[in-house]
Amino acid sequence: MTELFPSGVFCAALTPLQTDLMPDHASFVRHCRYLLEEGCDGIALLGTTGEANSFSGDERRGLLEAAVAGGIAPDKLLPGTGVAAFTETVALTKHALSLGVTTVVMLPPFYYKEVSDEGVFAAYSEIVQRIGDDRLRVVLYHIPRFSAVPITHSVIERLRDRFPRTIVGIKDSFGELAHMEAVVRRFPGFAVLAGADPLLLPLLKDGGAGCITATSNLVARDLAFVFRNYADPAKQAEVEAAQARIVATRNRVTRFAQIPSIKALLARQTGNEHWRHVRPPLLPLSEGEAAEL
Repeated sequence: MTELFPSGVFCAALTPLQTDLMPDHASFVRHCRYLLEEGCDGIALLGTTGEANSFSGDERRGLLEAAVAGGIAPDKLLPGTGVAAFTETVALTKHALSLGVTTVVMLPPFYYKEVSDEGVFAAYSEIVQRIGDDRLRVVLYHIPRFSAVPITHSVIERLRDRFPRTIVGIKDSFGELAHMEAVVRRFPGFAVLAGADPLLLPLLKDGGAGCITATSNLVARDLAFVFRNYADPAKQAEVEAAQARIVATRNRVTRFAQIPSIKALLARQTGNEHWRHVRPPLLPLSEGEAAEL
């Protein structure tokens, strides 16, 4: 990442859970190290894939503290800090800053639906002003399928005008390339990060900044290769082969529920059964589903 512009491949990291469904800090730190060794530019922990909204504030803080204490450089971490109560978002973000983590991925307050653009802008504005730290860099999190609170062009424009050094990018999990391309065109210098693995390559060709994706838990090396070599004609065949593996893996893990599927494959890959655990209301794959996967 540059000072203002997050770019590269960031893994939307899974959270391993012990048999009592509490976060397994040691396994998480090992996973972060593995992802960085595979070529990830950073770890976007405590997002949708990481089951963050099933964790308390204390559990979120504990996982981030464990990552830093485990030797993961703070500038490699992009924790999700957006929750329904904006004051808790402020507290979680200040905690990240206290650890030296300066870039966060932030959902809008998401309980109330059909709120106006003015309301979404007011929430983000209140949060940034209450934090009051020039080090802060915010990647907006646009995932209307889950949040039901879209982040529109109007909101992006107003936030960038008001906080040009703070609001630096967006994770776009809307799922449509055209939507990401429109943001790239309208907001030069604004980091647009794909939320779906297969869209990294086409987005890069249109000026995107990279990705924050779930399947990178399994194919980080291929995604990193695509990011670093997509513009090199001499490596076009290798890029296309890596892209084919990325798409195949993404299709594989969406045959059943995505998070339990990636966890099942990671458990098989590592031999660590803690990866199979998910927090209710999510459920692990059945034995039949896991075997088929």
